[in-house]
Amino acid sequence: MQIRKHFRFEAAHVLPHHSGKCARMHGHSYRLEVAIRGPLQNHGPARGMIEDFDALRAIVRAEVIDPLDHTTLNDLIENPTCERIIAWMWERLHPALPLLDELVLWETSTSCAVLRRDDFIP
Repeated sequence: MQIRKHFRFEAAHVLPHHSGKCARMHGHSYRLEVAIRGPLQNHGPARGMIEDFDALRAIVRAEVIDPLDHTTLNDLIENPTCERIIAWMWERLHPALPLLDELVLWETSTSCAVLRRDDFIP
């Protein structure tokens, strides 16, 4: 079973290797979807859940949203394309969320990058 939680943050970046207008400083209102997959818990505070949504929210906010919100992404991520940003997020989230299954990062209302657990299996 899979659960998802959505997040939003604002950030600016420059794509230094881009030949178009994205080579200039600009910002986005990003939307992040975080999905975890696993069995229902049989005990503890998450009984009957894969994970408590509040616990998921706290981890994602601490690991990726708070560090990125209202920043210049180039200060943290080299050549911060949507693909490189989502890879950076996965590296930070996976240790804290071993059930991480999928990330979807929307840079605009029509453009996103998707990173799935299966992308790491050779």
